[in-house]
Amino acid sequence: MRRCEAGEAFENNTLKTVSGTMREAVKKTFRYAASFLLIVTLNFALPRLMPGDPVKNLIGEEVYVSEAVMEELRAEMGLNRPIYEQFTAYIGDLLRFDLGYSYHLHSPVAEVLRERIGWTLLFVGVSVLLGAVLGTLLGAYAGWKPETKANRLICCGFIALSCTPPYFLALLCLDIFAFELGLFPFKGFYDVPTPGSVIHHMFLPVTVMAVFSASRNFLIMRGSVIQEKGQLYATYARAKGLYDISILFRHVIKNASLPIITLLALDFGFLFSGALFTEIVFSLNGMGTLIYDAIIGKDYPVLQGSFLVIALAVLLANMLADLLYAVADPRVRRPT
Repeated sequence: MRRCEAGEAFENNTLKTVSGTMREAVKKTFRYAASFLLIVTLNFALPRLMPGDPVKNLIGEEVYVSEAVMEELRAEMGLNRPIYEQFTAYIGDLLRFDLGYSYHLHSPVAEVLRERIGWTLLFVGVSVLLGAVLGTLLGAYAGWKPETKANRLICCGFIALSCTPPYFLALLCLDIFAFELGLFPFKGFYDVPTPGSVIHHMFLPVTVMAVFSASRNFLIMRGSVIQEKGQLYATYARAKGLYDISILFRHVIKNASLPIITLLALDFGFLFSGALFTEIVFSLNGMGTLIYDAIIGKDYPVLQGSFLVIALAVLLANMLADLLYAVADPRVRRPT
């Protein structure tokens, strides 16, 4: 009898858990869908809120064109239609996976983005990875022994770095290491398309972004480890006679790294925007220079396509962080 009751209770708990998990999954799906709709709307509206006429930018100031021809061009580009019609056409194109045609580059936007985004993703991906590893390890050690002079000095250095905009760090590094010392090239992804040339050209911009990312991860990890090392499980591990290094890397760092997962997802968008400016400083032919040229030329299709791809990348990074967080922390998987 008792076994039957225990079995029923177990089944009820399992059903409740599954039901709660499904409910959470539906909530998250709805949240991401709403975010995507908002992104698409803003993506359409922001380029059109910029001052200036894209047709005049396309023709140039030195060329005289009659107003009738200007109206003809606007009609051909669909810019003379009411905003709601332009928005409807934009949504229709998106549903057909058509990002439009560039006014200035005279090429489909999807092809332009395909050529440029690979370099930017490589640049941002390597920077985020190096920044996460460096910041997590140094921050964990600094948080474990925060009273030493060396760790205090490193902490002050990382605070200064985290408060400095990436483009300013890029300008400093470019001036010192490229122009003054001549150790690194000052522009481009490569001289010849070989791995050695790419690494040589990418070293300085990747270092700038990785150090900036590491500074933010360092500060979060340091604070998290200081908090976690005072918990009872750390005290119990010390009472068992474990070495400090074992307690830190086997027990404390796992719990302390949870905020880093959230920060990495948030930082992906922040670093992406920083990487765009850094690309302009180092004259890298990636998404940064593409967006800069599109803003100057009022190239709406390129701007819409670029912002949409970047926003989707950030959205995917947040979804991945949600999944990793659920794997790392069992409490997140429990239904509320």
